[in-house]
Amino acid sequence: MRGEILSYDGTTQSGLISGDDGARYNFTAAALQSPAVPAAGLRVDFVPEADAATQILILAGAPSTVGVAGGLSAPTATGAGFDFTSAMFSFNGRLRRSHFWIGFLIIFGASLVLGWIPFLGGLISIALIWPNLAISVKRLHDMGKSGWLIAIPFGVNIILTFIAFGIMISNVIANGGTADYYEDNPEAALAVMGPAIGLIGLAGLVSLGFLLWIGLVDSQKGENRFGPNPKGE
Repeated sequence: MRGEILSYDGTTQSGLISGDDGARYNFTAAALQSPAVPAAGLRVDFVPEADAATQILILAGAPSTVGVAGGLSAPTATGAGFDFTSAMFSFNGRLRRSHFWIGFLIIFGASLVLGWIPFLGGLISIALIWPNLAISVKRLHDMGKSGWLIAIPFGVNIILTFIAFGIMISNVIANGGTADYYEDNPEAALAVMGPAIGLIGLAGLVSLGFLLWIGLVDSQKGENRFGPNPKGE
């Protein structure tokens, strides 16, 4: 059953839920199934037993604070309901569209800044592959799709990039000439590099298309095999 937390006392670790059936249910922190801190106004999914709520799951899409049940909480840093650690590092569960774009913009902004830092920036940029995969996999989960679909754009990019460089090298060998020769003959340089540039551009279009697909398709309604709907729908 779905409902909303009316109140929660961190000292006694107990509170009250208003169920969607119109009844009110008491609960304790021991009944919580998620690490989010309960607070008034949060939407929850729970199992009613008489006048008590058990197996309580705080819905990910509800405005909330993040912490351990019964402990200290802190406001989320990037927007209501956005759990930075879970969104950027965990591959479990689902991620709604707005939270996906928040994560994507954080990673994109960090990549731009790191591009100005020699060597160390490059190493950290490689580490950003993990959070990029995490938000993409959970977005696919939210659509009811397997997270392994993320391998499509990565695989296509790797294959087309290798083919592009292979074509470029083979053209250089076949046409001969030195670096000075190609600098003085832009038509020859274009003939050598043109097909490679085209393949790299195609790889970019595949990545852009995949990004728009997972970033614009709405959440699958209700609960699916990856967890409850993060929007509470």
